[in-house]
Amino acid sequence: MRASGDFSESGDGGSTATLDRELEELLNSEQVDEGDHDRFSHYVQKEKILESALSGKPVIALCGKVWTPGRDPQKFPVCPECKEIYESLAQ
Repeated sequence: MRASGDFSESGDGGSTATLDRELEELLNSEQVDEGDHDRFSHYVQKEKILESALSGKPVIALCGKVWTPGRDPQKFPVCPECKEIYESLAQ
């Protein structure tokens, strides 16, 4: 699923814990990237999309893009970097 795709979360504080920590650091330093989110839909955990919708805080995609979702991801092609990372996690 685009922009709200599930990806595995290991219980060992792995990739999602790192992404959460990096997002918190970016938010604290206010370095939110406007980037290419207007051109691509990105993979983000479903619960993070919901949390962002409720709080207004930005999310971090698998590719590292940080932004506040607000557009229909079905209208855009999938970010190639997110797709590659997602497929490598599924293996």
